[in-house]
Parts: sequence; C-alpha cells; structure tokens
Amino acid sequence: MRTSIATVSLSGTLTEKLTAAARAGFDGVEIFENDLLASPLTPREIRARCLDLGLGIDLYQPLRDIEAVPAEVFARNLRRARHKFELMGELGADTVLVCSSVDPEAIDDDALATAQLSELADLAQDFGIRVAYEALAWGRHVSTYDHAWRIVEAAGHPALGTCLDSFHILSRGSDPKGIEDIPGEKIFFLQLADAPLPAMDVLQWSRHHRCFPGQGGFDVAGLVRHVLRTGYDGPLSLEVFNDVFRQAEAAPTAVDARRSLLVLQEEVGTARPPAPVVPTGVAFAELVTADAEPLTALLGALGFTRTARHRSKPVDLWQQGEARLLVNTGTAVRRDGTRLAAVGLESPDPAGAAARAEALLAPVLPRRRAPQDVPLDAVAAPDGTELFFCDARPAGWRADFEDVGQPAAVAAPGVRGIDHLALTQPWHHFDEAALFHRGVLGLRAEDSVDVADPYGLQRSRAVSNADGTVRIVLTVQAAPGDDTVHAQHVAFATDDVVAAARRLREAGVPLLPIPANYYDDLAARHEFADGELETYRELGILHDRDEHGTLRHCYTRTVGRVFFELLQRDGGHRGYGARNAPVRLAAQHAVRTPAAHTSQP
Repeated sequence: MRTSIATVSLSGTLTEKLTAAARAGFDGVEIFENDLLASPLTPREIRARCLDLGLGIDLYQPLRDIEAVPAEVFARNLRRARHKFELMGELGADTVLVCSSVDPEAIDDDALATAQLSELADLAQDFGIRVAYEALAWGRHVSTYDHAWRIVEAAGHPALGTCLDSFHILSRGSDPKGIEDIPGEKIFFLQLADAPLPAMDVLQWSRHHRCFPGQGGFDVAGLVRHVLRTGYDGPLSLEVFNDVFRQAEAAPTAVDARRSLLVLQEEVGTARPPAPVVPTGVAFAELVTADAEPLTALLGALGFTRTARHRSKPVDLWQQGEARLLVNTGTAVRRDGTRLAAVGLESPDPAGAAARAEALLAPVLPRRRAPQDVPLDAVAAPDGTELFFCDARPAGWRADFEDVGQPAAVAAPGVRGIDHLALTQPWHHFDEAALFHRGVLGLRAEDSVDVADPYGLQRSRAVSNADGTVRIVLTVQAAPGDDTVHAQHVAFATDDVVAAARRLREAGVPLLPIPANYYDDLAARHEFADGELETYRELGILHDRDEHGTLRHCYTRTVGRVFFELLQRDGGHRGYGARNAPVRLAAQHAVRTPAAHTSQP
C-alpha cells in the first residue's frame, strides 16, 4: 500500500520535512496548512519540489469549522473554501480534509450539516477535489466516526466521503468494527496515530501526545484490519501531533515513522518483510575506554579474568561464567569516558536478522575488518549502540580472539552471566527505541514505568525475548547532561549476591552507599530472618518482591558512563527493581555531590 505522512508530524521547514519524508521512503505527504503558510515557496514551487522528490500530495488539511452554521457564516466559509480549492489546484492536491466543527456558533442539526457539506462538495467537484469529512474527538456536535458517516451517507454526494483517524476513533473508546459497514470507496482517507493511555483531556492528549503506530497503547492494527475489509485502497497516512517529534531532527523521525508503517503493514498482512529472528542470548557487551586501568581493576574485583585478545584490534575479552565483556581501547572515546558501545546478540540466523533489519530501515553498518576476521554484521540502535548479530556456535565471533592462557573465572559466589543491559536513550528517541527493539529484533515490550529522580522523572521500558535470556531496559534521561546518573549499566546474574558483595568489599571496591532510611522502610514493609536486614544494610543491598519471587541487588559506582549491578533472582522474580530505582538514583546523585550525602557507617 502507499504510505504517507502529514508534514505536521516532522520538525523543521516544509522543505526539510519533504526531504526527510522522501529519504525515508514515503510515497506521499499531507500538506498541513501552517507549513504551507510559513513556507517561502509558492504552491506551484511546492508541487514541483514534491515531484522532484517523488512525493505525491495526498491531502491538504485542515479546512475547519465549515458545517452546521448560520447562513451568513456558511457564506463566508464557502468563500474561504473557494480560495483553498484554487490553492490546491496549484499544489496538485485533489483531497481536502474537513474537520467536524468546534465553532461555538455551530448548530446541533444533522440535516443542516448534511446540506452545507453537500454544497461544499458541489463547489469542490467543480475544482476536481474530494472532501474527506472527519469527526474530531472533541467536535462540538459530531465527535464519532459513525456520526460523521451518517451525515456523509445522507448527503449521498460523489465528492463527499469520510476520513477515518485512528486517534479520534480509539481515544473515545469507539468500536472500530462498525467501520466495516462503510463502503470502501466512501473512505476517502485514513490517518493513523497511536498514543499512550493517560487520563487527560482528549484535546491535549491529541495535540501533544500522539505517537507512531506500535509506540502507544491503541490497537491501531485492529482498526486498520476493519478498514481494509471495506475495500479501502487509499494510502496509510500518519498524522501525529507530538511535542517531542516537533523538536527532534526530521530525518530520523521520518525513518522511525516509516518503520512504524512497515511493522503495521506486517501485522495486518499487507506486507511481508523477512521474518523477525529473535535473539537467543547475549554474546558480549563491548565497553570502549581510553583508560582501561580503572575498568579492568573493577572487572578483576568482580571476579572476571582476561581470557583472550583480538588478533588484529586492541580489544580484550574478559569473562566470568557466561558473562563476556570486550574492553576496547582502540576506538575514539568521547569526553564522558568509558561507555557501553556495542552488544553482541546470539542469533540462530545472523544473516536473516540482518536482512530483517535492512528491510525495516536499519542498514548494516560499514565495518573495517581484516581479511581473516569473522564476518559480523551490526546495525545501530536509535541511541547509537551497535548491535551485532552473532552466530552462537564456537566457530563464530569467538574465533577472532586468541587465548592468553587464563581460563574464565568460575568462582562460587561470582557472576553466572549477563541478566540484562540498561541503555540510556536520548530524550527524543525513547518511543523510537521501543519500536526498534520490538520491530527489528522481535523482542517483547513491557509497559513503560516512570521512576522518580531527584531532579525529575526517569522513564523506562523493558524489552525481552520469551525466556528472558535477552533483557534490555531502555531508559530516557530526565536531566539532560547528567551523564553520571543517567549512565548505561550491565547487570550480572549471581546465585549469591551477599557473597558477591562481600567479595567486592574485601577487594577494596566501594559499592553504592544506600541511605539508612531505605532499610527502615524495608523493615516496615517486609519481615526478614534474624540478621538478614542488617546484612543488606551493611553491604548496600536492595530488596524487592513481586508475585513470583524476590530480587536482591547492589551497584558499583560509575566508571565513565557505565556502572555494574549484581543481581540475584529467586522464585522467578521478573522485574528490575523499579521500586528501588528512586533510591539508587538519589544515591548516585549523592555520590556525585558528596556535600549532600551523609556516608553510611
């Protein structure tokens, strides 16, 4: 199917928006009136620009507050409409969006609305234009799609049809099944948007919090299936009002938008990209650093040993149990120091995973490799982290490394493997990241969680495979520029977090100090065995429970932009300690600003 996007969904000038839409692979655009009014280009020049870019102009919008008004007001509205139709002729647009009126002068009279829309359609037909009538969720008298359709049906005019908008339909809780009663040829246009499910005024919700399909809580795919059953053969078009998208760079937003439609088309069965290849494990996490000594000292204290070195690059493999970390000292390091730069994902079909990524607009990254290096494809996640698709067999990526004679550590209280990775997203890429990991990698996304930070809120969302062997927590910075607190981290699974924490302390590595008030609260909320809570207090171990089991975990201090977590799950605990996150964030702020912190005894 053709794909289209409203220019209001992207940031920048109209020229920048058109360029971004074309480069992302859209077939057409909806020209939003404000974008045209602010453009130095004439309508004919905009038309020519779209032709040069290979874009059709699928819709001009919006024409507001037209119908069900007193006669003298409607006469002015027709004069306004005539001017817009002349302009559309210069643009080369043949469909106009007419929103249901919110005018205080509008009259609650369907017969009047029908008559006036018919007259508008007569005028539009003279210009070769179709009128798509849309029910705004906050329309004064017409606010549901079925009501708008009754008016269109009563008019019976060939140049008058309806526009269906997933936000306006689903935000009101309307049943989209009734869409199937509308003849497909009378659905002149389909606009798609998703949204979270907050409790707020619907107008504010619409104007500021829409998102692309697959990024919110609406069943957009279900609505589209109903529309397709009518025989609708027009474009799938995105109309997304979102404050974040308006401030973000247009080009990546357009790619994110296009990817959302590719995933949506796959879900409704109108497109068949390569099937998702869900990763089965974490092969490695790669840390880039200019000064390896503080990092490797911490890894040694955690029980890791340096087991191998890359045969052609300054990259060392540190391992303990099934946890593997690559320490790279040859890549340019940003001013914020050590960072988590790449993740190796074990895949049953690396080539298939790369093909899936390419089809969903995540191209394989160019890499310099020596002739003898194992071919290893990687794509960039929205935050810039490189994701490698690794063959899990011994002849895979590990063949690039030469042993240095030290076997992987298997100390009793040590690390078994990587439980999860936490990747901090730029503030404007959070929704994109969730869709990327779900659509490109085939991971399952959990609900978003808001966590209180001392200077705002931190938003997080976990994605994982079915058995939990791959878990990634996506977080968005609450305080931009605070790299110490809003860092990436690697969480290591252990069978005995108390013993692992004691081992670190004995090695002289300070764990993140946790305030005494936290343990006083724990004592009020839970019962513990004799001495258990005192041990947690002594070592800085946090505790959480869910319906499945318990979680105990503790944190190292931050090195550059990375810190480590030791984590013990018992009884099938499925969470990540969200209840404890505000305490951890506050403790990290306190460590960074010692004057504000009273040390633990």
